[in-house]
Amino acid sequence: MIRALVFDFDGLILDTEVPVYRAWAEIYEDFGQRLELELWQGVIGRGPGYFDPLAALERRLGCVLDREAIQARRRRRELELVERLTVQPGVREWRAEAMSMGVRLGVASSSSRAWVTGHLRRLGLDEWDCIRCRDDVARTKPAPDVYLSVLECLGSSPGQALAVEDSEPGVAAAKAAGMHCVAVPSAMTAGHDLRRADLVLRSLAERSFAEVAAEIAGISG
Repeated sequence: MIRALVFDFDGLILDTEVPVYRAWAEIYEDFGQRLELELWQGVIGRGPGYFDPLAALERRLGCVLDREAIQARRRRRELELVERLTVQPGVREWRAEAMSMGVRLGVASSSSRAWVTGHLRRLGLDEWDCIRCRDDVARTKPAPDVYLSVLECLGSSPGQALAVEDSEPGVAAAKAAGMHCVAVPSAMTAGHDLRRADLVLRSLAERSFAEVAAEIAGISG
């Protein structure tokens, strides 16, 4: 039986991955460079230490840039694009259904707590039993740390918890934590290898939470 439902944030609750890529791509273009989509798709789902786009740009140009000015400009553009987004289909419905069933709710993200909680509040999605982000753990996804931290916080065993992810590193993290996992690829992670997930959906709106939870419980039983 599924007693805990844990969502990833970027690309799953809110499709922030396209705006983040676009903001960096525009900066690269201003310096006569191209930020390859294929490169960025391989970065998605991992923590910020995996790839530094600004350091990579400096290496290409062979010079030191005004990092503070570039980061400020990137953050402004990113926020401008992200604030136009709406919650991904099915997220609100899965949350409401899980809550009505007494299932505990969590968020597990490799992004910063300020980023995640700020957007959740703005979207009216600030009621969670537990939120864990990169600030709370030593290692980000694909390591299982953030999921293990959420499970401890929720008081749930891995076998009774379902993670919902959009990326290959996220699925790897959830499975390494011993959890069941449903993958819902975003526009930026459609090419990721999600075969380790117990189920892959095109959208959370495709199936109800109760239906998927029963199917997952049946598979594990």
